[in-house]
Amino acid sequence: MAALRRWLFAGLLVLAPLGITLWVLQWIIGTLDQTLLILPMDWQPDRLLGYKVPGLGVLLALAILLAVGAITSNFVGRKLVAWSDAILHRIPVVRSIYSSVKQVSDTLFSPSGNAFRTAVLIEWPRPGMWTIALVTGTPGGDVINHLSDDYVSVYVPTTPNPTGGYFVMLRRSDCIELKMSVDEALRYVISMGVVVPSSPALNVR
Repeated sequence: MAALRRWLFAGLLVLAPLGITLWVLQWIIGTLDQTLLILPMDWQPDRLLGYKVPGLGVLLALAILLAVGAITSNFVGRKLVAWSDAILHRIPVVRSIYSSVKQVSDTLFSPSGNAFRTAVLIEWPRPGMWTIALVTGTPGGDVINHLSDDYVSVYVPTTPNPTGGYFVMLRRSDCIELKMSVDEALRYVISMGVVVPSSPALNVR
């Protein structure tokens, strides 16, 4: 029985990551394949080829992204984007949603942005307990009028789902910058500490 149990766990260690990876890839490809629905019915690959080819939606989505990026990289494209932004900001309800999403996307995806560029070690949720957080920027708005010290905004991801977490503002001196990439930090959090980054160990003060 001990040997059977050992073989069972060995098989799980091999097949579980592979199965989850394939499932995630299948979900991503299936979602992006919905992009094909924007094509006219007569241009649908299923009708033209007579059978379904997985992944064509991924290529179409990539082509659309590249085309939009190329168009908006010149003067005329930037004017069109500014014109469309002005229209969307005049529509009630839509403007509040659009402006919020645009601010977040500009912060996250802008090459000059600093969001999620640094992983830090902080005491959370109480002194003596430590966790990994990601720096998202510095406090702004009326918040800075009530903070007398040098503060940073950080996101504390949860385990094993990092999309849920906490937004907190901490003194910069209370954050220990880690010598690891954001990807390594997220893998460390998602794996519940099992996948240890190869960065050199730090002496916790």
